[in-house]
Amino acid sequence: MTDPFFTAPYVNDILHQGEALEASLSAFAARPFADLAAYAAGLRSGKLRRVILTGMGSSYHALQPLLLGLLGQGLQAQSMETSELIHHAPGLLTPDSLIVAVSQSGASAEILQLLKLLPAQRALIGVTNTPDSPLFERSTATLLTRAGSESTVSCKTYVTALVALVALEAALTGGNPGAALSELAGLPQAVAAYLSGMPAYVEALEKKLKEARYLVLTGRGKSLAAVGTGSLIIKEAAHFPADGMSSAAFRHGPLDMVSPQTFVLVYEGLEPTRAVNRALVADIQKVGGEAALVVCGSDRGVFQLPAVPAAGLPVLEILPAQMLSLALAKLQRRVPGQFSTGSKVTTRE
Repeated sequence: MTDPFFTAPYVNDILHQGEALEASLSAFAARPFADLAAYAAGLRSGKLRRVILTGMGSSYHALQPLLLGLLGQGLQAQSMETSELIHHAPGLLTPDSLIVAVSQSGASAEILQLLKLLPAQRALIGVTNTPDSPLFERSTATLLTRAGSESTVSCKTYVTALVALVALEAALTGGNPGAALSELAGLPQAVAAYLSGMPAYVEALEKKLKEARYLVLTGRGKSLAAVGTGSLIIKEAAHFPADGMSSAAFRHGPLDMVSPQTFVLVYEGLEPTRAVNRALVADIQKVGGEAALVVCGSDRGVFQLPAVPAAGLPVLEILPAQMLSLALAKLQRRVPGQFSTGSKVTTRE
C-alpha cells in the first residue's frame, strides 16, 4: 500500500484488527470465568430479575447480539444508551438489576455519571479496553479487552468488545464461555484475509459511490450492531451523512426517497430474515436506487465475507462499512478518521 492515504492512523488501526482479536481471544482463553457464575445463578433464581445493557456509540451498538442472545434464553433484558438511562430511566438501577456497561475508555462522561448513581457493590459487569479506568475499578466483574491503543474512530475496540460479549452471553445463560470462544478461533485469520483486499475494495467503492448523496445501512437481528456502528463510523471517519436503521424501518418511509444518488447497504444476516433482506435489495434497485447485499461464506469481495460461525458474523459485518468510510473519505480528499471538532473520548454530555 504505497498510497499515503493508507498510512493514516485510522487505516492502520483497521489493518490491525486481526491482531487485536488474537490478543483478546488469547487473554480470554486464559481467564477463569467462575466469577460470572454468581450472576448466572442470580438470574436463574430470580434474585436478579433483569439485565440492563448500556453504552454509548459503538459500545452501545455492540450490545445488540448479546441482547438477542439473552432474550432468546428467556431472560429479561433491555438495552439503553447510558445518556438515557442516567437521566430518564434511573429507576431501572435497582438491586435486582444486573448492569452490563460497555465503554472502551471506561471514562466517558455518561459512564462516569452512571457510576455515581450506582451504590457500592451494586452488580455491575464492565467491558472495557482500559485497565484502571473508573469503570474497571468500580465494576464487580470485568471483561478486559486487549485491543491496544486506538488512534481515532472505534474499530479494534469495537470488534474485541463483540468477542468479550460472546463470552459474557455464554456465562450468563449457563453455557461454557471457553467453548463459545473456541468457536471464534478463526476470526483473526478471517478478518486479515478480508482486509488483504482493502486497496481494491476502496478503489471499487470510489467508482460505485461517486454520485452517492444519501447512504443508508440496513439489516435485522444481530446485524443491527453493524448497521448502527457502521453509520456512526462513516459520519466520523468520512464526514459523510449516513443513516442506520432496520430493513423494516427503511420500508416505512425512506424507501420513497430512493434515487440514483441513493446507496443502501443491506446485511443479509441470519435466519429467519435473510429472504426479506434480499428482497429489499431487489426492490431498491427496481425503483432506481443503488443497493448491495452483504453476505457471508461466498467468493471474496467487498460485500462477500469469509465463512465464520454465526457468533462471529457481527465482527466481520463491520468490515464493509469500514471500507465505505475509507472510500467516501478518499472521494472527499479527507484524511480518514481525522476528527475536526470531536475527540476519541467524549468527556462532556
